Amino acid sequence: MHGGKEFDILVSKYDEVLICLHKWGAHEHPTMKDSGITAGNGLILYFRTENMGNIRQNVEKISCSIEEDIHNNPNSTKKEFSLRDPDGYYLTITEFHKYKG
Repeated sequence: MHGGKEFDILVSKYDEVLICLHKWGAHEHPTMKDSGITAGNGLILYFRTENMGNIRQNVEKISCSIEEDIHNNPNSTKKEFSLRDPDGYYLTITEFHKYKG
């Protein structure tokens, strides 16, 4: 759907985002800078929600490392934050929006 050399998106026939593909090192994603990182390397699980504030508060109650606190993503122009789950996977939580390509 996006059609870039560093980033592209696979969508379903209903325009649901199925997977986003990034080139290694592009866009400064922490899990895609160093191929020597083990758990979760190269994988970012991205969740869109209408309850980002509640989720961020709940993250305070569990043992997860906040990688980026709530900020505006300059590409999507949406608020988001990122954390690592207990297994080391990188999760990005963003305010709900319909992807517009």
